[in-house]
Amino acid sequence: MNRLKIYLKHSGILLLSLLTFVACEKDFTNPGAATEAQVLSTPDGVIGLAAGAQRRFSVGRQSPVYATVAGAGFTTGELRLINPGNAAENGVSLGYADLPGSNGIVTNIWEQCLLTRNETDKVIANADIIPDANTRAWTIAYASIFQALANGTMADFFEQVTLATEENATFSSREEAIKAAISSLEKARDVLTSDDGGLKERIPADIDIPNTVQALLARYYLLDERYSDAINAANAVDLSVTSTYTYDDVSTNPIAFVSILTNNVYQPVDLTLGLPTDLQPDAADQRLAFYFQDLNPAMNDFRAAAFFDDNKDGIPIYLPGEMLLIKAEAYARQDQLSDAIGALDEVLTKQADDDAFGIGAGLPAYSGPETQADVLAAIYANRCMEMMMSGLRLGDSKRFNRAGPNDADPERNRNWYPYPFSERDNNPNTPDDPEI
Repeated sequence: MNRLKIYLKHSGILLLSLLTFVACEKDFTNPGAATEAQVLSTPDGVIGLAAGAQRRFSVGRQSPVYATVAGAGFTTGELRLINPGNAAENGVSLGYADLPGSNGIVTNIWEQCLLTRNETDKVIANADIIPDANTRAWTIAYASIFQALANGTMADFFEQVTLATEENATFSSREEAIKAAISSLEKARDVLTSDDGGLKERIPADIDIPNTVQALLARYYLLDERYSDAINAANAVDLSVTSTYTYDDVSTNPIAFVSILTNNVYQPVDLTLGLPTDLQPDAADQRLAFYFQDLNPAMNDFRAAAFFDDNKDGIPIYLPGEMLLIKAEAYARQDQLSDAIGALDEVLTKQADDDAFGIGAGLPAYSGPETQADVLAAIYANRCMEMMMSGLRLGDSKRFNRAGPNDADPERNRNWYPYPFSERDNNPNTPDDPEI
């Protein structure tokens, strides 16, 4: 049995005692599992709980990895529904007022992010029990990655979020959630040492902790409009290093397993990516062949490739191209258009051999109008292509002020998701649902 399977198996057992489904801390405890106090009373228990964060966040149809790709993909028209009998996916594909708080995609993003954050909060709060300083620091950093992802993911889909797991938790703005994600990652960055204290032998092996911390800092600094910090963090990422959610025969890639290989839930819409005509990919863009199994399929039955066509495919936490596009956007939003175009050109002209995942575009350099609006539109289009099915497109669509659900020719069917009934039924502080 490999290292990942051992740790996910053990951490999965530990997690059974910590299931918290709403922010008001309603507990569902498995009487046969270790108690929370037992889990948190030993270094192995704390490290095991940290190792389980990847499983919580990335394995299964209920996971945020699956739910965000499906949610963002349907809400922005990136995906096509194959079987309307998949009620949760059908609900987000319809959007507008047809998306209720009972929807499974909506509920899973909310609940599983809360669970991830609650468990990583406990790891960080109890890390002092780990005797080796280096192991302790890297455990905190690893847990902080998922703590940040939980807050940052909720901020993409919900107008307000809870930032504490407690009875009748209060709600904070999504801007505060992004700042909380940044705070987690800055603390992780500041505690990391050159020696991991052997932690890499005890957690899923394919997440590169230092580079992931910097990459996520770049992502969330950008959302917080800290553009110089976003550029510096992106520059600190080693683009030759990959960092992925790991899968195997038991813990399978949820998108491949549930949808792409069954061809019964969803697939990419087509080579347009659901974008308006002026933003659609160039037919010569090599990324089309990377992300699609066939560029001319029978019956227009387009199917995803890349990270989604094998049950054991790893899914990147971030892409090298995302870092380049973060720099391009940060420069463009400061009206430093020459630098923005330079970073954009690195994405447009790169070949597959230039990219750690083999994602090449092979296109000419940018030759459009050198205005802020035009350069930002090109950056958005390239984010949609470079980071296809990343779960980030809904946040991107809003940030780039693309046509919303109440506009002519809308490019998304919601701005924000309704709050899940599981939260509303247990927390009287749940706000009214946002208008579409």
